[in-house]
Amino acid sequence: MKKSTRIMKFLTMALFLWLFGHIIYTVFDGLKDEKSSADVALILGNKVNKDGTISKRLEKRLDCGLNLYKTGRVKKIIVSGGLGKEGHFEGNKMKDYLVSKNVPDSVIIVDNFGNNTTASVINTLKIKDKIQFNSLIIVSQYYHLTRTKMLFRKLKFNKISSVSPKYFEFRDVYSLLREFAAYYTQYFRTIVVPL
Repeated sequence: MKKSTRIMKFLTMALFLWLFGHIIYTVFDGLKDEKSSADVALILGNKVNKDGTISKRLEKRLDCGLNLYKTGRVKKIIVSGGLGKEGHFEGNKMKDYLVSKNVPDSVIIVDNFGNNTTASVINTLKIKDKIQFNSLIIVSQYYHLTRTKMLFRKLKFNKISSVSPKYFEFRDVYSLLREFAAYYTQYFRTIVVPL
């Protein structure tokens, strides 16, 4: 066997093991609930349907955050999402859902400019001084949480934990692969925080 072929095989195996190890860590990290309490829950947005109803995935995230509030694990809730291609602000729709479940309006802070995960993280930290929070529970799909926590830590906010809804789809396989690439792309990229 040629030396170049052996090197190629070694590199392919190393990449596979790295990918596999990262995915295993992401799944365990994302499904872990330390049962901690925090000042605030950050619920990350997802698809709102054309008719204005929220997708099942987003509903499960909101129910997860709702449970944190109703069991006293958080005092306030930040809902963060952007303007979807369907024409609805995710943050507004998320707030409407929580209010319909008897969460007081005064407890919910809306971020309608969280167009992606990095924007949601930056916007949440901008809100920090305004509403005086020191700890945070992030709510999203399990595969999304490892990267989101890494972004908060890059911006020197470490009092974070996470919770995910027990909701699984076939598309999670794709999402896990996408998160692997996104994690390292953003890990090595400098985050510019607008003033």
